[in-house]
Amino acid sequence: MNLRATATSANTTAKGPGRRHVLKAAGATAVASALAAAGAGPARAEAAPWDVIVIGAGYAGGTAARELTARGLSTLVLEARDRIGGRVWTSEFAGEPVELGGGWFGPGQQLVERELKRYSIGTTLDVSPTLAVMPGADGYVSRSPAEVFGRLGSLFDEFYAGSAQYFERPLEPLYRADLLRGVDHLSLADRIAQLDLSPVDHKWVAGSTAPFAGGNEVGALTGLAQWYQLAGGTYEGFHSTMSLKPDGGMTALLHAILADSKATLRLNSQVTSVSTAPGGWTNVRLGNGRTYRSRAVVVATPVNTWRTINFDPGLPKVHADAAREGVGVPHATKLWLHVRGSAEAVYAQSAEDGPLQLMLPQQELPDGRLYVAFSGPTLNVSDRAAVQAAVRQFIPRATLAGYRAMEWTKDRYALGGWGLRRPGQLLRQLPAIQQPHGNIVFAGSDIASGWYGAFVEGAIESGLKAAQQAASLTT
Repeated sequence: MNLRATATSANTTAKGPGRRHVLKAAGATAVASALAAAGAGPARAEAAPWDVIVIGAGYAGGTAARELTARGLSTLVLEARDRIGGRVWTSEFAGEPVELGGGWFGPGQQLVERELKRYSIGTTLDVSPTLAVMPGADGYVSRSPAEVFGRLGSLFDEFYAGSAQYFERPLEPLYRADLLRGVDHLSLADRIAQLDLSPVDHKWVAGSTAPFAGGNEVGALTGLAQWYQLAGGTYEGFHSTMSLKPDGGMTALLHAILADSKATLRLNSQVTSVSTAPGGWTNVRLGNGRTYRSRAVVVATPVNTWRTINFDPGLPKVHADAAREGVGVPHATKLWLHVRGSAEAVYAQSAEDGPLQLMLPQQELPDGRLYVAFSGPTLNVSDRAAVQAAVRQFIPRATLAGYRAMEWTKDRYALGGWGLRRPGQLLRQLPAIQQPHGNIVFAGSDIASGWYGAFVEGAIESGLKAAQQAASLTT
């Protein structure tokens, strides 16, 4: 694998008879089916040009490829990894399917709902917590989930005050650009400093926003505020954006999309340069030296990785600035934990500087429970003892049977986690960053208008738009 993943496990044997083999067989079948249906097979000669080349086989790239082939355009998808999905990665831990990247859909995401219905893929609700552990004045306190979420709802009503006006139409984020000019420059830390919070309330608010932003000084207030309004402008709605799991895992829908496409998919194909050629053609060169030619190119990779591709001519200023500044959060480490010693389904959150900033209960096992967690920059996830100590801050009697960590910032094909705009990026980047550059079109959740950044919904939105733009370039 080209991914950097840290895995430490004291017990990762399957918990049900033959379950691991069933999961692996199902996964292998799904991949083989998707590749075969996507046209993987004998290599096409380099001299034969394509109508469109799509760089990246995540949800944006997969959606664009399906739409382009539906228009009768020959389409080649080049993916640097040895798997599809990008920052969505369904894998396995402790004999159970787990999501090392994006892990949820949310209600009200209409494009996702349409695609799930199209391919007859169901969803299930995530595990509901039975106990909440939060920072107190000195250490941690245990409360009922209803009490904690009710208090967080009141705090975030205050935190996001005014966002219903400046995001009057959250699917059209620039609709009230006049009002955005007064707030888009604010970081999450700036907004927290404006509030008259008690020390404990400060821990609750700053600790809630930090995991989404990779640091409250980095993330923009408008970045989270748009998500909040897209979810109905309530904390309950915002919380529900991490509530639905698709049957078959997060890549199940992407497999279906690619299987519905007539595109050719090539894995292990890292693109190193995209250059304009005579006659209106564009050359796409791989790290192994092979070159492909097309009328149009869709760059469907994370914004943070654009700087690893040599564009000739160079990128427009808005794209170059975005690549330099970054959009994917700078610290994004997701952990799966196999915890023994407590029957409770614990929701736990630390203060902003905690080693584990957020821990969410997942499926119960015969000998414990799985949790998904997001670490802060102070936790060395390669140190098993440190991870166990971090878990015990929330569940003192817990025993860490094993864990698996994915450090997305260290992943060479992501260079960061999910997208969250920096202060000022919304007004500086949209809509220019969504526009083609010559024969090059850009796609990805990082640059979507609506459910951007952390959501498959935004990737599908962007992939649909990119397909329209690319198709117009081939005529």
